[in-house]
Amino acid sequence: MSDGILDEAYERLHRTGPEFEGWLSNHGPMAVEALTRHGHQQQVHRWLDGYLGRLDELPRGLHPITDWRSALGDAKRAGDWLAYFDRQLREHPWRDVLGTWWPRLLPGIAAGATHGVIRVGHAVRALETDDKTPQRLTELGQALGYWAARWQPVPGADRMPTNLPTDPSTGPEQVDVDAALAGLPRIDDQSGGVRDRLKRLPGVPGWEPALAALRPARSPAEAAKGLTALVHRAVLDYLRFGHTEPVMLVHAVTAPTAVLRTLPALDRALWAPSLAAAWAATAAMTSVYAPADGIAPPTVTAVTPAEVFARAARHGDEHVVKLADAVLDAHAVSGDDRLLAAPGYAGQMI
Repeated sequence: MSDGILDEAYERLHRTGPEFEGWLSNHGPMAVEALTRHGHQQQVHRWLDGYLGRLDELPRGLHPITDWRSALGDAKRAGDWLAYFDRQLREHPWRDVLGTWWPRLLPGIAAGATHGVIRVGHAVRALETDDKTPQRLTELGQALGYWAARWQPVPGADRMPTNLPTDPSTGPEQVDVDAALAGLPRIDDQSGGVRDRLKRLPGVPGWEPALAALRPARSPAEAAKGLTALVHRAVLDYLRFGHTEPVMLVHAVTAPTAVLRTLPALDRALWAPSLAAAWAATAAMTSVYAPADGIAPPTVTAVTPAEVFARAARHGDEHVVKLADAVLDAHAVSGDDRLLAAPGYAGQMI
């Protein structure tokens, strides 16, 4: 990775707001981090030249954050939240700030159609590579601030168990990731934006039992394993369902990927709740955007992981780039070549 190019890109982006055209998410910081991560630094500034013109200016604050609980999810306070985290990261080590705020923000993982947590995941990965540059600290602050301003729970997730007792005989039999995803119901009216769709979930018969069906983690290691399985299954499901919502269903993959990337920077006691929140995000995006019946996945062409990402970079769409980035992470762990078809499939549809 060329650290200088990523930091230059962050400097250009940090004059812009986290959203544009109403409440579309600014994908710039996430896309440039993925491009540099996979050795495509030479494309970063040219990509930004074409992207920056659509973005809004950095929002101004109203008044400083004092009671953070009352300000969570208040998009009008976006400028205040950005200023708050900028100050926090100037005064405290970034891992301490992340460790304090991750459990506060995690229940609102649906924020910005999950882009809050996704942006944080990219920022943490950049800091894990080099945490001495101010641009990367600024990026984490803007990512956390965006998440806080758009904080939004998944309906019913507050009643999910996040840890199983160490003695499995004390609770009901629960299921693994594949079975849990297969058991998700769908909203009947799949129209409108994500916020409208999420509001319909409480009225869906079987939604809360399906949400609670995934077996919670008994240990940090089991949480990491569950997240890895969740990302893997979500990619395969994208190949079955992505034709109906090729952009929005990307987030069923990239949200749990972001959580998985963040685990090494967190206290291990937070890993099991992180799996529960990531599952809720993927389950919600699946239930509100995927059809009940999938199609046969496309045929996998023989390409290397490097070529998969190179094709995504040439395509240039931010969702295709981010999906390719997540898929390469999943493929590196599993070796399942079926996953490699997903970015190209997305590129055909987007």
